[in-house]
Amino acid sequence: MLDESDKSELLRLARSTLETYFSGGRPADYHASRPSLLVPRGAFVSLHCGEELRGCIGQMFGDRELYRVVQHCVLSAALEDSRFDPVTPEELPCLKIEISALTPLEQIHSVEEIEVGRHGIYITRGFHRGLLLPQVATQYRWDRETFLAQTCRKAGLPETAWRDPKTSIQIFTAEVFSE
Repeated sequence: MLDESDKSELLRLARSTLETYFSGGRPADYHASRPSLLVPRGAFVSLHCGEELRGCIGQMFGDRELYRVVQHCVLSAALEDSRFDPVTPEELPCLKIEISALTPLEQIHSVEEIEVGRHGIYITRGFHRGLLLPQVATQYRWDRETFLAQTCRKAGLPETAWRDPKTSIQIFTAEVFSE
């Protein structure tokens, strides 16, 4: 679990990473002193300008320290989310940063285990993969079946693919915090 100081530090780091990038510099070497930021952990970073989503990129698995994952994801969300034009330096003042620090994936045996608003869903079948964060279902007021169907759509699968035994469904939780 991250405490309020951890969350504030990650949000400051994400913002300073963007500011440094857009000012033409290289992000300064950052050394986290808080043990919780040194744990390998997956995370997603979402950028909003007003109500408009400007980018959301994440990494499911923590292959490096959480603070490094956040630095990588904030730049990727700003510059590489193919759904949007890259963020511009002029947008920095209006950008709101949201970070979702993820728990490890857990295979479920019944969709009844999914708690809407608490769990995110990761669906895989063959080469198809789709993930939706827990807050997405809450934001759109989806029930469990709609959440599953939308995750299947994101994976490029038919909306009913979650009913197929060949489809793997995993859940996770996220600590979600923003500026």
